[in-house]
Amino acid sequence: MADDRQRPEPDARVDAARYRLRRDAQARGEEVEEANAGQPTMDQRSHVIENAIQQAIRRGDFDNLPGAGKPLPGLTGTHDPDWWIRRKIEREQLTGLGPPALTLRTEHAEFDATLDRLASERAVRDHVDDFNRRVVNARRQLQGGPPVVTPTRDADEEVARWTERRDARLREAEANRRAEAEALAALSRRERRRLRKGR
Repeated sequence: MADDRQRPEPDARVDAARYRLRRDAQARGEEVEEANAGQPTMDQRSHVIENAIQQAIRRGDFDNLPGAGKPLPGLTGTHDPDWWIRRKIEREQLTGLGPPALTLRTEHAEFDATLDRLASERAVRDHVDDFNRRVVNARRQLQGGPPVVTPTRDADEEVARWTERRDARLREAEANRRAEAEALAALSRRERRRLRKGR
């Protein structure tokens, strides 16, 4: 028949065994050393820690800390399960790391600057096609992670915008070159010689 009495918890059994051993040793006249002799109790530890904090406050060790008086970062009204990785990527300025949803958002924000570094219309179209392919693959959520909200790009529109920005840069460079040539022509021979020696 099963024993209906409740067994004591393991810690309680250990404490009871220690008590019996100490009692028996004392009954035999032996000197008993406490198991935790010299070690502070939890109350004593918390008191020491609280005193150390209060002393540090009085010394001013917590004054003028970075972020003092500002809200803790990441505590916004919305719940973002990936806040820690987003903050790490921003702080370390890492690129190409993290869930596709985050890397595609970053790439989307810097899309025009990336296209402006490309030299030909074919390269722009290839980049847009590659970007769109990665967005579609990420939307399928095969690797999990946060939802992908990054839109795809239209290759024809991006090429037109890239051409417009490139032409504007070329016009600006030409205007700067003309202005420099006119300013140089307006100088006297002596000033031009002096300017050339200064270069």
